[in-house]
Amino acid sequence: MQMMQQMQTKILVVDDEDDIRQPLMAFLIEEGYYAVGAADAVAMDKIISDDPPDLIVLDLMLPGEDGLSICRRLRTSLMIPVIMVTARSSEVDRIVGLELGADDYVTKPFSQRELLARIRSVLRRGNATLLSSSKTLFRFKKYTIDLDARRIVGPSGQDVVLTSTEFDLLACFVQSPQKVLSRNKLLDLLHGRDADPFDRSIDTLVSRLRKKIANPDEKENIIATIRNHGYLFTPTVEIVSQ
Repeated sequence: MQMMQQMQTKILVVDDEDDIRQPLMAFLIEEGYYAVGAADAVAMDKIISDDPPDLIVLDLMLPGEDGLSICRRLRTSLMIPVIMVTARSSEVDRIVGLELGADDYVTKPFSQRELLARIRSVLRRGNATLLSSSKTLFRFKKYTIDLDARRIVGPSGQDVVLTSTEFDLLACFVQSPQKVLSRNKLLDLLHGRDADPFDRSIDTLVSRLRKKIANPDEKENIIATIRNHGYLFTPTVEIVSQ
């Protein structure tokens, strides 16, 4: 059953280095996934247009349009999970990738097994939200979030575009409103056993999510920082239907 589910999962590997892209695709195929490759943004766009993948492994350094620009562009219209691959190991570079919408990142050189674990973690987070939602709708302020459809509608009636990880983080908050959630708790909910206790990505994700659901006319911070404790989702959340 697991193998059948994986065979339906399409992973797009975007890397201009053949000696990285081809072996990684072969490895993913051996693991039961449907893997395709692209050497640049043009080839990637064609694949996405013809048949969108379930997840993109995106190299930062590409000829022509680089990975950061691609990630920023994808996030304007698509919610496909993105794992950024970078040769840069500084925390600043990782944070920039996350701020632009990457769901996770790995640093070169990486083991194929490490990347596989991260791919499974990102895909599992999305599936877990779907399986646990029971078609429940939540409302806070003038937002409506549908966990089953992985959709959030804003005050204007327009969809709010969130990355897969941003949506998962919001799902954690709306299911535990007005309750302080520690960084470690959020890491555990999002990453499970793959969580790194020193990972600062939660702070970046919270900052991104705040900007997307903030109301500039209100002084209240929807996601409040509780010093030395974690984060608090401040609005009252109403369960609309189930």
